[in-house]
Amino acid sequence: MVQADSVIFIASAFVPVISSLAILYFKIQEQTLLRQLGVIFALSIAGFLATLKFIPIVSQLCLKAKIFGYDINKGGTEQIPESLGIVVGTIFLVCVIMLQPLFQTRIGEYNAALTAICFMILLGFADDVLDLRWSIKIGLSFLATLPLLVAYSGATTIIIPKPFQIFLGTSLELGLLYHLMMSFLAVFYTNSINILAGINGLEVGQSVVIGCSVLIHNMIQLALKHETDPQSTLLSFSLMLPFIATSAALLYYNWYPSKVFVGDTYTYFAGMTLAVAGILGHFSKTLFLFFIPQLINFAISVPQLFGLIPCPRHRLPTLNKKTGKLEHQLKEKWNLINLVLYIIGPRTERELGIIMMEIQVVCCGFAFFVRYYLSTLFYDN
Repeated sequence: MVQADSVIFIASAFVPVISSLAILYFKIQEQTLLRQLGVIFALSIAGFLATLKFIPIVSQLCLKAKIFGYDINKGGTEQIPESLGIVVGTIFLVCVIMLQPLFQTRIGEYNAALTAICFMILLGFADDVLDLRWSIKIGLSFLATLPLLVAYSGATTIIIPKPFQIFLGTSLELGLLYHLMMSFLAVFYTNSINILAGINGLEVGQSVVIGCSVLIHNMIQLALKHETDPQSTLLSFSLMLPFIATSAALLYYNWYPSKVFVGDTYTYFAGMTLAVAGILGHFSKTLFLFFIPQLINFAISVPQLFGLIPCPRHRLPTLNKKTGKLEHQLKEKWNLINLVLYIIGPRTERELGIIMMEIQVVCCGFAFFVRYYLSTLFYDN
């Protein structure tokens, strides 16, 4: 039976989302916008229920196709169906495609977003089946950003922080360099979730927390009409709510003890979806703040990722079968998970998963503090 932890976590994630939606409902007076938000919410609920229904069905098909893995942290030999991110990605795309009539004035960017996300779902599933090399995955990740960069019609100017305006002026036009920066950020977002993994529920859990943070940021921006382009924010909102809903359904099965594995299909899909929302919603810097744990993990992992020191295939902590707890292997496996275990000591996988989620929540809270308080010290709004 799936642990009640997953239900509690999903409910906890939705509390701030539902609360913010209620506040937004009373804040916004435009009936058209309210109807649009209602349609997005209804489709997201349908996506959540559909994902709950189809994951058990597809998991059996994955086992028949020999797409499965073993839960290394439990030392078991049970075959667990893998690559269930394909269910989430497919149902997400169906939900978002049905929202197309809401974005006729932004149809180019809308279709580019779907193309980029669909490309990453395909890449992730191919990786799960073919086990692609890192160099190939990184190269294809850059190619997946091309539709988004070509269709991007927003500003390519960055605002200079106040302390540096005396030297550089109030703003700086980057042009093509801005597009290049967005491409690198999208690849980072896509792969950063993929390398902070290995604990039941971690890949989906961190994505749900970041997704909820993005959605709350969107709702704040919709409420503050004078600060934002409503259509850009609504486009980001329409991606995030179905993403959170379908991901929450996957988390129900993936939380400790996992009944299914998400595979690279989900991690690439999640990273690109969050990247697309940030780029088209015009809040790339804020999104970067939500990825603080992933940034720390990447910084720790750089020597192994770039081959400066030997990199094992699985960079997971070691299970102590006598205590049933995971112990760090920081000397051989450089990542945030092992660093956390080094600091706090051995923990069960369930405890470690909860701690990693708490770290993500705290970092996202800090990101809001920086965005809505500290940023006023360096920018005019």
